[in-house]
Amino acid sequence: TGARPGQKIVLFTHSSTWYVQPFKSDPYTAIKPDGHWTSPTHLGAEYAALLVNPGYRAPATVGSLPEVGGDVVAVTSIPGRAAPPGVVTPQAKLLTFGGYEWEIRQTPSDRGGPNPYHGDNAWVDADGALHLKLAKRHDVWTSAEVRLARSLGYGTYTFSIRDTSHLDPAAVVSMVTCDEGASVSNYRELAVELGRFGNEQAADAQYVVQPHYIAENVFRFKAPARRLTHSMTWQPGRALFSTTAGERVVAQHEFVTGIPSPGRERAYLNAYYYRNAPLPPRREVEVVIDRFQYLP
Repeated sequence: TGARPGQKIVLFTHSSTWYVQPFKSDPYTAIKPDGHWTSPTHLGAEYAALLVNPGYRAPATVGSLPEVGGDVVAVTSIPGRAAPPGVVTPQAKLLTFGGYEWEIRQTPSDRGGPNPYHGDNAWVDADGALHLKLAKRHDVWTSAEVRLARSLGYGTYTFSIRDTSHLDPAAVVSMVTCDEGASVSNYRELAVELGRFGNEQAADAQYVVQPHYIAENVFRFKAPARRLTHSMTWQPGRALFSTTAGERVVAQHEFVTGIPSPGRERAYLNAYYYRNAPLPPRREVEVVIDRFQYLP
């Protein structure tokens, strides 16, 4: 009550640290004329709401909630609690691939824009290959992602994937390291990304050191239509990427600036809908990753 025109709500959920909700790309919740507001949120041990002025810039994560003052008008928080009777929360789903345990994402993410994920979109077949599917469920496009159950740090990360030249322009597949609680280090994000990001004429593969808006942090190339092996060697002050087709080197690039140091990052494998594409996916997309390997 008492909010002035232009003021908004900023939500956080606590899980080891405070994460802005519902997405870091969409951190502001509008207040309706009658004073009510509503928003989805990731699950957490504690939840907080801030009433803020238009000048407030919401961080992706904070170690502690801000005090009232400046553009922060009011702060309140409540502890999380068990779901009430009749409300079903998703149980953790795990799979084993490449000799490692992976967690299957079932909650939304803002990678590629706000995207819901479904636990049935990732599975391992009888031959040990990982399948990731971009599928329409109940008329909503859902993405797929698995995350290593633990951090591996410096070393060489390798994955082999079957032909992705058929990917829909709105679909992206990637292997990425990400520390969701380390926004000051650009989330320790290094990535191999396969896709055209909505542009049918664009090259369909790239190596990235975040932040991607710095031109020298992105190396794009054309991937041939066949099974490829992509690798990333992460060392102090250096990240060497390469792509091979059998014994032939298709692309190779070394980054030597802006290289993060290890922290609590995990490796992710995903297939998602790039929401800024001019057209939605024309059909469901399924990719098959035959192998993942890590060498320290």
